[in-house]
Amino acid sequence: MAAAAGDVCGAVAGSRAGAGAGAGAAAEARFISSAKGKGLFATKNIRKGETVFVERPVVSSQFLWNALYNYRACDHCLRALETAEENAQRLLGKSSLVLPHPEQCSIRKDLHQQCPRCQVTYCSAECKQAALEQYHQVLCLGPSRDDPTHPLNKLQEAWRNMHYPPETSSIMLMARMVATVKQAKDKEWWIKAFSQFCSKTANEEEEIVHKLLGDKFKGQLELLRLLFTEALYDEHLSRWFTPEGFRSLFALVGTNGQGIGTSSLSQWVHACDALDLPMLQREELDAFIDQLYKDIEKESGEFLNCEGSGLYVLQSCCNHSCIPNAETSFPENNFLLHLTALEDIEAGEEICISYLDCCQRERSRHSRNKILRENYLFTCSCPKCLAQADDADVTSDEEEEGEGETDDAELEDEMTDV
Repeated sequence: MAAAAGDVCGAVAGSRAGAGAGAGAAAEARFISSAKGKGLFATKNIRKGETVFVERPVVSSQFLWNALYNYRACDHCLRALETAEENAQRLLGKSSLVLPHPEQCSIRKDLHQQCPRCQVTYCSAECKQAALEQYHQVLCLGPSRDDPTHPLNKLQEAWRNMHYPPETSSIMLMARMVATVKQAKDKEWWIKAFSQFCSKTANEEEEIVHKLLGDKFKGQLELLRLLFTEALYDEHLSRWFTPEGFRSLFALVGTNGQGIGTSSLSQWVHACDALDLPMLQREELDAFIDQLYKDIEKESGEFLNCEGSGLYVLQSCCNHSCIPNAETSFPENNFLLHLTALEDIEAGEEICISYLDCCQRERSRHSRNKILRENYLFTCSCPKCLAQADDADVTSDEEEEGEGETDDAELEDEMTDV
């Protein structure tokens, strides 16, 4: 659910955290109620297909297993570092693959830079400098990058042993929050910025932790807290390192973290789709791409993109609807989140996204709310759910049997929708 409090939303999105130009101009966060928290509302008429805003995260991080399995991304903005051809070769396990139209790949390897101390890679000098100024001075492992006894490496290894793919969060998102405050001159400003994200009750926090860590979550959470404290303790943030404060921080990330997906291959596909080709060449290229998708799906399954999560101030204010009027995407192959209108939105109307995918949204009201309660701890009261309030509270056998089935068209959408 959307963030419940805080007046720094616009400040973070518009200046310090550097959201895209115009962020907040077409939409603003407003308090709705103590139960629902905030919502995002249009400040002017927005046309279908229009970009409502482009937002930069306050902090973000690649998932640890994703990075371990050689999904190479910029350590700051998560831009994919492989060329489209290298990306396809790795996913297929076929080094001889050659992609047509290589000029449609936008990856600029000549711009890539590394931290001279720990060798993490960035897509540009700008990202390298931004990371250094915000958090990397604290988190740089230097020559200890491969030392398993280093406190940060111990923390990351413990996380990987608790939270397996498909990943939904990362302990390093919390680490970058702490490092950001430790490096900041105005520490209180950043503490206030982070504290305005959606908070939960103690029971809800436990449910979120249970969801992320499993049945043994209490012992695992305490182990993570001790390792987190050893690696990152700071007096200004002492409450974040107490059992209650660490649980709240963990739940904050679990509740508000927005998944990020980047892919140089999908960028290449979009660029190829825009090519003006003779009909025969278009048909040949489309057939090649269709077969490529099928082959990659057989070889690599659903793990196709560089993946991570980030905290976005404006996006976190978007409430859920089973009939959303906007959607998020990452069309620039980095952490910049685009919110796009799915239909005309009038000034004063609430802007809602869906926490469910397109297949889940077509299921029964009972099935949709079962997913939402289990993953987001709320029951939906959007117009579609209210209209179906008298429907039977059962999940059909057809729905259960249909879970996990993906046709070719859906597969292509999933692989290119970043």
